[in-house]
Amino acid sequence: MKNYKILGMMSGTSLDGLDLAYCHISSNDKGWEYEIKASKNISYSAEWRSRLMDSIQLPATGLLKLHHEYGTWLGRMAAEFAREQQLDIDFIASHGHTSHHQPQSGFTFQLGYGQNVAHASGLRTIADFRSYDVVLGGQGAPLVPIGDRVFFGGYEFCLNLGGISNISFEKNGKRVAYDIGLANMVLNHIAATVGMEYDKDGALGRKGKLQKELLQALNHLPYYSQPMPKSTGYEWFLEEVVPIIDSDQYSVEDLLHTSVHHICEQVALSVKEHRKNEDNSILVTGGGAFNPFLIDVLREKLKDVAEVVIPDRTLVEYKEALVFALMGAMRLEGKNNVLSSVTGAEKDSSSGIIFEP
Repeated sequence: MKNYKILGMMSGTSLDGLDLAYCHISSNDKGWEYEIKASKNISYSAEWRSRLMDSIQLPATGLLKLHHEYGTWLGRMAAEFAREQQLDIDFIASHGHTSHHQPQSGFTFQLGYGQNVAHASGLRTIADFRSYDVVLGGQGAPLVPIGDRVFFGGYEFCLNLGGISNISFEKNGKRVAYDIGLANMVLNHIAATVGMEYDKDGALGRKGKLQKELLQALNHLPYYSQPMPKSTGYEWFLEEVVPIIDSDQYSVEDLLHTSVHHICEQVALSVKEHRKNEDNSILVTGGGAFNPFLIDVLREKLKDVAEVVIPDRTLVEYKEALVFALMGAMRLEGKNNVLSSVTGAEKDSSSGIIFEP
């Protein structure tokens, strides 16, 4: 048996902060096991939130400067967390923060240079988990399905409701996954128009009314008709979604209410299309799992189709950071940690670049 003590670090497209998960992960002949021993979410300051959100607009020199500065910040946050919790860490597995995701153009870019992380933390760091898959012709996303298969294979579906929604499941003996579409990114964008970081507990959205014309416009976004494998990101949201929802025609409550119904309708369509039997369970993680209105609507859309399972709070919040910790361990062992059946690449790969402090 091999045992690893790993700090997984993840920043999602919803910009709700940096997730740190200190995980004990072990491998043996029977497979992999995990335990999340300590965790923390570090909210972004207004400055960091703004810099990361606006990074897509930066010229090359500005983007590279941010890449190095953010990497140093990540390393310092890791070192501070290790001191606070008195952690013995073998290495860091850092996803970084996606600023650009254009696999159709042959690239994806995650801010937070691994060498800066390693230097600032004093710890070996594995980073840049997506680029190799894109070079191999893949989407570079989603990556979490390797963890869904290894750790959560007892569920028919694994759904993540982060900035965007993505789903994974087994089909014909292979793990399949793709980005469904919108989730917290659109809800947070709408909430921000009234000075809120997010719609707490979905309270504003619950008060709203369904606007059928808006719902139809969202449901007919061209992305939804694309075949899998497929992935999307912030560029798509800015170009295709924002023009639809930035309208004085609807109240904030109605925008949130209708967007929640849209999110849940798209998830339900995906589950119904790919279910293999009558009794299905769907494990839901990501920030959307903490939105009671969203979950109520999802359960209504999936009644008689699938049981919606919300796990303990730690797993909901830190599943992605956990999976990047797993991917780091698999990378060190030279085992494939990115699945071509998910991304559409020409082959499976062992991805991630190792940086020494």
